[in-house]
Amino acid sequence: MTTIRENRSRTPSWWTPVLAILWKDVLLESRTREMVMPILVFAFLVIVVFNFVIDPNPTLVAAVAPGVLWVAFTFAGMLGLNRSFSMEKERGGIEGLMLCPVGRDLIYLGKMLGTFMFILIVEFIMLPVFAAIFNLPLFEPGLWLITVLATFGFASVGATFSAMAVNTRAREILLPILFFPIAMPVIIAAAEATRAVLAGDSFGDYSRWIQLMAAFDVVFVVIAALTFDFVLGE
Repeated sequence: MTTIRENRSRTPSWWTPVLAILWKDVLLESRTREMVMPILVFAFLVIVVFNFVIDPNPTLVAAVAPGVLWVAFTFAGMLGLNRSFSMEKERGGIEGLMLCPVGRDLIYLGKMLGTFMFILIVEFIMLPVFAAIFNLPLFEPGLWLITVLATFGFASVGATFSAMAVNTRAREILLPILFFPIAMPVIIAAAEATRAVLAGDSFGDYSRWIQLMAAFDVVFVVIAALTFDFVLGE
């Protein structure tokens, strides 16, 4: 009985391998900076280009700023999704992950949380820049909540399709084709909710978009975790 109890106490809980995979990605990114820096530079360039294109009219800026913000975040985030499993493929990491004695759903959660964290870091850096360039309010709790929910949904879908596309020759083309039709609801909801926040609307006016993003996050995390065994096996 003592041996059984000792074995049980030594058995890692479900979150231990998830945190181990996440920490591995953090260490790799801290050494290579192959994900955060390209996303940051691309997002900054997109926002700056739009700033020169748009007429500095307060009414026009308020109308187009949400679209500019989420175009920048979405296309910059695609760079991160492309690199998420590409780095594993280049270094033979996928085979190592598959040999780990843990469920494939935990591998998915670890990789998804890593992607979510890296993209979110870039977005939190870019939001003050965006607010300063377009002269928009920054300290809006609703804006930060929208960013977190939308990015989580973005990462939950993107991690799955990144794993699917990594073994194909045209993964840079295939990933957007697979990703955008599925992620479009959360991107549209984020843009609409951002527009309402910047317009000064009450939470009740855009709460339906918040609920849509939250439901999207839950549904796709569950679906992706359940199907990741098949995705990674293929």
